[in-house]
Amino acid sequence: MIPALPAVTDETVTAWALAAAGGDTEAVDRFVRALQRDVLRYVAYLADDAQAADDLAQDTFLRALTALHRFEGRSSARVWLLSIARRAVADSLRGAARRPRTDGTADWEDAAERAQPAGLPGFDDGVALMHLVEALPRDRREAFLLTQVYGLPYADAAKVVRCPVGTIRSRVARARLNLAEMMADEPDTTPRYAPAVA
Repeated sequence: MIPALPAVTDETVTAWALAAAGGDTEAVDRFVRALQRDVLRYVAYLADDAQAADDLAQDTFLRALTALHRFEGRSSARVWLLSIARRAVADSLRGAARRPRTDGTADWEDAAERAQPAGLPGFDDGVALMHLVEALPRDRREAFLLTQVYGLPYADAAKVVRCPVGTIRSRVARARLNLAEMMADEPDTTPRYAPAVA
């Protein structure tokens, strides 16, 4: 457990970080000691894993000390360091998600199938939905894809398309209505909207 240290102002910590960036080894030590507790608490909270907090804090400080020579003090050193901590946790979570998990069960295929969420659309449903999206008028299809598939906020999509935000909202709303109407049709009927020509 790290002993509680007296509170240090952001200005002081930032001054230590700038001095450390210039090669002051004593400032490096003060900088690390002043923010170690904050980083530990922050990574433990973000990762929701107290066991991994020490490793994540070490990774954060390793990244920070490697990049310290680029720190210019545009934000406080505390904010800069916590943003590095957030990236370290995100990288750790991504790595854990990619790592295969071991299971003691003999029939791993059955276990994997049982672990899949039920009721989600399958590959065929996705193909059918994209076919319906392609049948939308071009302006509605573009607005729908940018916001609903690629996840752009409406304001960013409006910048891409070069139109007002309200126009994007209207196009997406109309695209949703069109898709709902087409999905309500019988499966073997032709969609009422002819595919748009690019």
